[in-house]
Amino acid sequence: MNHAPLGAGPVGVAVIGAGVISAQYLRTLRGFPDARVVAVADLDEERAAAVARTHGIPVAGGPAMVLALPEVEIVVNLTVPAAHAQVAAAALRAGKHVYGEKPITLAPGEAEKLLAEASERGLRVGNAPDTFLGAGLQSALRAVAAGHIGAPVAATTVTQGPGPESWHPDPAFFYQPGAGPLFDLGPYYLTSLVALFGGVAQVAAVAARARAERVVGSGPKAGQVFPVDVPTHVASLIGFASGVRAASTFSFDSALRRIRFEITGTDGTLAVPDPNTFDGPLRVLPHGSDEWRELPVRGRTDGRGLGVVDMARALRTGTAHRASGALALHVLQAMTAITDSAARSEFLPLATQLVPPEPLPDDWDPEEPTLGG
Repeated sequence: MNHAPLGAGPVGVAVIGAGVISAQYLRTLRGFPDARVVAVADLDEERAAAVARTHGIPVAGGPAMVLALPEVEIVVNLTVPAAHAQVAAAALRAGKHVYGEKPITLAPGEAEKLLAEASERGLRVGNAPDTFLGAGLQSALRAVAAGHIGAPVAATTVTQGPGPESWHPDPAFFYQPGAGPLFDLGPYYLTSLVALFGGVAQVAAVAARARAERVVGSGPKAGQVFPVDVPTHVASLIGFASGVRAASTFSFDSALRRIRFEITGTDGTLAVPDPNTFDGPLRVLPHGSDEWRELPVRGRTDGRGLGVVDMARALRTGTAHRASGALALHVLQAMTAITDSAARSEFLPLATQLVPPEPLPDDWDPEEPTLGG
């Protein structure tokens, strides 16, 4: 079992970035003895202190203070996309492993430099999303491997809605470079597709922007107008080196909210759970049948942070962690190529390929986490 060996103790973790998403990470991490959250940092130190109090974290302060703590082994980087590269590099230079929110950086070149520096320092880089480690997607991986739909041929994914400004109190960053529907939601879908089918070989896309400005819909900034600097509707075609093909749409422009993830195989179709979640349902429609059949869904449904737990265990066992920097870089390369393809109106290849991460073993922790071997 990929657990920390007895006597090694939990891995010390610090969170930098005390925004909305930090609560999910902290709830998950505090449910596993494999990791011990020792500090929370933010440029707004009062916000960091408030989050620390809420979650019972002993230390709060600014990023530099947290990076200096010797008990911190992994820094969880939950800053805004534009700061991902800078904060991750600072963590590496402080001798810390780093696990970041998506995207890993704004540009593939930045991510390549980050991974190279980590390698030189003997440190690890992990990155969200880790939803593919949840029960829903891991069960989908098992279903495909078991031949429930025969050989996979193609996939169709759709995520569309009106955008996050109606509910998020500070949504402007969703419409800046490094976000938009492709870079905000795309990592969930593309990471899951790569986990299922392997590396992306080529892409093509078209894109549009419905409005040049949007309005904050809730919270203290309600009514404020902010600019839209990225495409808000992206339709892409993705060719995997394995031969599987996918059509994927990402949109913040639709009044209709829709999530769809289907895999077509030689013997049937698999309806895959929303890759932005950790649970089911999972259904299969065999060829020649008119009735969908539910498949079992088992595994962890804790929420964001499972990738950090897997990374902590891998540190203690010397094994590979699954939500890796290499996987995040490949997904970033694919999203960047999709963006470039839409601008250039042509198919674009990806120069590098990726071996997908190993599925979680059945005994990874289906019931209760333990620290023993």
